Amino acid sequence: MRRHHGDPPPLARLEGEGDRRIDGGRASRLMPKTITPFGQSLRERKKLKTREAIQREATRLFQKQGYEATTIEQIAAAVEISPSTFFNYFPSKEDVVLYDAYDPMVATLFESRPSDEPLSVSVHNVLEMLTDTLERDREIILARSKLILETPDLRARLWSEIERAQVFFGAMLAQRTGGDANDFEFRVVAIALVAAMMEAASEWVRLEGRVKMGDLMKRALDSISADSMLDAFSSRRK
Repeated sequence: MRRHHGDPPPLARLEGEGDRRIDGGRASRLMPKTITPFGQSLRERKKLKTREAIQREATRLFQKQGYEATTIEQIAAAVEISPSTFFNYFPSKEDVVLYDAYDPMVATLFESRPSDEPLSVSVHNVLEMLTDTLERDREIILARSKLILETPDLRARLWSEIERAQVFFGAMLAQRTGGDANDFEFRVVAIALVAAMMEAASEWVRLEGRVKMGDLMKRALDSISADSMLDAFSSRRK
């Protein structure tokens, strides 16, 4: 159900893990925080925390001894789980790096916007709300992004990740407007948004995270006139 002006926000909250100190406190800085709906069960929240712990410890090991030299057994040992349990959360070592905890956050924030708000305004508002989170998680995002760009096996997976992101954005736009995510126009706009976001992320890595990623994303969207593309769908409401 979508919100109208004056409606309360969705039942969601920012949830982080405890201040676990590993490697001189470095691991605690490699700790993303995600939006967790209140409706999630305790079991689901525990699974989310375990998944994030695996990614955090894996990133620490990749930085310390290299991606290729790090084994799944070592990652599992760092999180104090068995290798078989590791595969309950990630199908491969590559997926540990590629896992993005922010998609649920984006979807929740986008869904929380008023239904009569122009799409371009909704997108910019979501980016604004994400900025602080991206800045807070700057270190782990930068570490993961560098790994993806520098590791051949991870770079080879980029196209499938682009396709996944296109489907994700297309579905959000279609749900908001009542359209079909498989329509040509939705797919074009979705892939344009993904390309802009990815180029912004690449520039952010090149600059070593010295600028806010949210600002670069806004610049990227402006460069492709994203507002005009998004607002062209404003008349396609349910």
